[in-house]
Amino acid sequence: MSEQMSAARQGTDPPVEPEPVSGWVVGMVVFAAIMMVMIGAFQAIQGLAAVLKDQFYVVAPNYVFDIDVTAWGWTHMVLGVLLAVTGFFVLSGRAWARAVGIVFAVLNAVSQFLFLPYYPVWSILMIVLDVAVIWALCVYGRQEAEEAGY
Repeated sequence: MSEQMSAARQGTDPPVEPEPVSGWVVGMVVFAAIMMVMIGAFQAIQGLAAVLKDQFYVVAPNYVFDIDVTAWGWTHMVLGVLLAVTGFFVLSGRAWARAVGIVFAVLNAVSQFLFLPYYPVWSILMIVLDVAVIWALCVYGRQEAEEAGY
């Protein structure tokens, strides 16, 4: 208390110590990175199944976005690999990887929405996980990254 009073009399502010980074914030980024790697692996496997065996997925009749299953397979494989690699970069603390991860998670959610008639329950589950990843990457800011040592 006396330091604050003497600092006030001298016209200087007392030294301010930076607040430690919340464990929740760091935990959310680790969660997002691990989920990105997992979702990416699942996407790649889903795409591989579509490429290797077209008849694995049965499409609902009269679907507006009628795209060949093999094309979906390649789309899912490429997007899955990109999402997994970005997850590793997020885990390593790269600031740019958070923004790229958000973009890839949004693209993955859109691709899963368009894939709904092929595998509905799985697509909905993947969309929910993508939304969780997007949220986790959005709550983690640059200041927290710098304070955590990234």
